[in-house]
Amino acid sequence: MAQDCCGFGTVLLYSCSGASDVGELADRAVRTLWKEGFATKTCLAGVGANISGFLASAKGADVNIVVDGCPIACARKSLQRVGIEPIAIVLQNLGYKKGDTKVTEETIARVVEEIKAIVKSKIPSSTIISPGCCC
Repeated sequence: MAQDCCGFGTVLLYSCSGASDVGELADRAVRTLWKEGFATKTCLAGVGANISGFLASAKGADVNIVVDGCPIACARKSLQRVGIEPIAIVLQNLGYKKGDTKVTEETIARVVEEIKAIVKSKIPSSTIISPGCCC
């Protein structure tokens, strides 16, 4: 089931898992966020395949977050195609160059913190109920 996070309800994470280094980085950062309890990861392919359960979950979520590796933004476009406007993060726009980014534990940790900061800046602070919140 989806995570109830920070008093703003169901928060779902989707990741690009493209063949490039920034795709791998996006995927590994989202997996880390999920393991930390930041939000619930879910299947982008399920949305893209029009599978009813994944579509219902996405449409019912309070917040959908996508992390794309490059500006092609496959993850964002997959959700937009079904009428959902997610919080969209593109790693290449954060300075991670496609074809020239080493995927290390240090890089993953840095991206995780950047994603948290971006998401927090896009969700009204009035909805956050405790300083120990996952966000």
